[in-house]
Amino acid sequence: MNSQAIKFFKDDAKEKLKNIFGFLDYRDGQEEVIDDILNKEDLVVVMPTGSGKSLCYQLPSLVFKNQTIVVSPLISLINDQVDGLNLLGINAKKLHSNLSAEENNLSFKRFQSGECKIIYMSPERLMTDNMLNNLQQLKLDMIVVDEAHCISKWGSSFRPEYERLSLLKNFFPNTVISAFTATADKATRADISNKLTNGEAKIIVKGFDRPNLFLAVEQKVNWKNQLLDFLLPRKEYSGIIYCLSRKGTDEVASFLNKEGFNALPYHAGHNAETLKNNQEKFMSDEKIIIVATIAFGMGIDKSDIRYVVHLNLPGSMEAFYQEIGRAGRDGLNADTLLIYGLNDLIIRRKMIEQGNDEFQYKLRENKRLDALLAYCETSSCRRKALLSYFDDDLIKCDNCDNCLNPPIVSDLSVFAQMLMSAIARTGQCFGSVHVIDIVIGSSNQKIMDKQHHLLPTFGVGKEKLKSFWQGLIRQMISSGLLMIDIENFGGLKITEEGMLVLKGNKKYLANVKETSKKAKVSKVSKVSNINKEKFKELDLMIFNELKKMRFELAKEQKLPAYLIFSDATLTEISIDKPINLNEFSRINGVGEKKLKRYGNLFIEKINQIKNKNFVKEENFVN
Repeated sequence: MNSQAIKFFKDDAKEKLKNIFGFLDYRDGQEEVIDDILNKEDLVVVMPTGSGKSLCYQLPSLVFKNQTIVVSPLISLINDQVDGLNLLGINAKKLHSNLSAEENNLSFKRFQSGECKIIYMSPERLMTDNMLNNLQQLKLDMIVVDEAHCISKWGSSFRPEYERLSLLKNFFPNTVISAFTATADKATRADISNKLTNGEAKIIVKGFDRPNLFLAVEQKVNWKNQLLDFLLPRKEYSGIIYCLSRKGTDEVASFLNKEGFNALPYHAGHNAETLKNNQEKFMSDEKIIIVATIAFGMGIDKSDIRYVVHLNLPGSMEAFYQEIGRAGRDGLNADTLLIYGLNDLIIRRKMIEQGNDEFQYKLRENKRLDALLAYCETSSCRRKALLSYFDDDLIKCDNCDNCLNPPIVSDLSVFAQMLMSAIARTGQCFGSVHVIDIVIGSSNQKIMDKQHHLLPTFGVGKEKLKSFWQGLIRQMISSGLLMIDIENFGGLKITEEGMLVLKGNKKYLANVKETSKKAKVSKVSKVSNINKEKFKELDLMIFNELKKMRFELAKEQKLPAYLIFSDATLTEISIDKPINLNEFSRINGVGEKKLKRYGNLFIEKINQIKNKNFVKEENFVN
């Protein structure tokens, strides 16, 4: 493409950025991606959640002469994206199984005719022979593959239906293929490029850091108390709680409802109607908690989720990163908390080893789990541990529990030797529960039957609580001193590195907290939520009132509230307090359509609040 044409495209894109999407400038990283797409380059793009990935393909699709197809994995995600575009005045269509045959046919006819330029569909619908034959009659400028890690065998959410997308270049050799994901390590990125573009795509990695997310990890002591301690200051906000099992999900949701929260369960054991209703309620209402397994999340585009809690260890660093990425998509502060115990690690190891996957896949999954364990047990910056896994550098954190309250590392060699001595003397074939019972001197039936009460190590660590020993074992596994022998029923084994410590040839430095079940868990995490330090009293009053009005408008229009305006846009409106449409148009996130539709409503509400507040102050003075 010649330079004059590229300049025209770029200028047109910048104009549409303001007039349609309502942004004065690109966010960090967007412009390079958009320019490359406009230059008709195939791309694999990795950008953190909340950085504006969707704009990177939506904007070029409006600039291109011909049509764009967006391949998306979930109906809910398709609906939200299309509703959002329609709200901006963009004629986008969708095809999926929840629509009638008549609705799908009408949408596709409008796409064929060029009446609409963007159509969303699932990979299953795209890769049928009939659809491919119809599309080959059109001039497609771009095919977008969203959640592109699903196409990779190394992806954390592998979905077999994505596999056929590797045929797209055969059918559409002159069409731009752009693949987007928030989560892909080096192997996954290369695999996506090989499958979608025969390895020819330019790979762009725009960093993984989400500086607005507070990162914290706690040892599981009493999950109910720990969860309530975390949630009570955040009762006014929406969040997600992830659990490992369906049973655990229902138990947590029931517990929270009894405690006065509005919690909805979400897992594959519920029927489709229940799942649909629960998700729609979460998307449209405020102060809702979704308690879910990993069945929930990929289709969630709600921008004002203020926290994500894990009550069990996720499956990998990628899965963890994806799941916490659902918080704070509007760029405002949000919190993440991972509460886990040693039993979570054992269960995760078993899930990997008992699968039917090939050896190399299991090896890679175990390494990914090791990386997550290292993140959980690190005494240094958590953000650094998280980002280093994705080969990303960190400039500054100051927004994780370890940075705000650095743990004190001490020499725990003697305690490590006590544990490993008990492990060695019992044949390295018992799990953590039995080994800890020996060290603390628990005279239970199994100990007596095995005559382990006669061992020299019996009771040597009785001055320490069980929680200390559980934490020490986790850290020793994380540090490579111990390993879990899954084939031998989860027995603990001493590694070569561990033998060095056991024999006194190497010291073991670590930080292990000792916590009583009755003790309150010390909370480092601040209630970050909206940056209230930016607000004056009147600003906060306006923000809360505008939020209520947005909620009512969303209910009337049957839309998620954030599609009207995000919390970030409401924050800017509340601080700037525009008094006319010209001033309102300068707010980020206010394009021409939203200005016409909502501008006067919001300005009128701001003036009402200001006048009401002025009368109160005048009466107080008098």
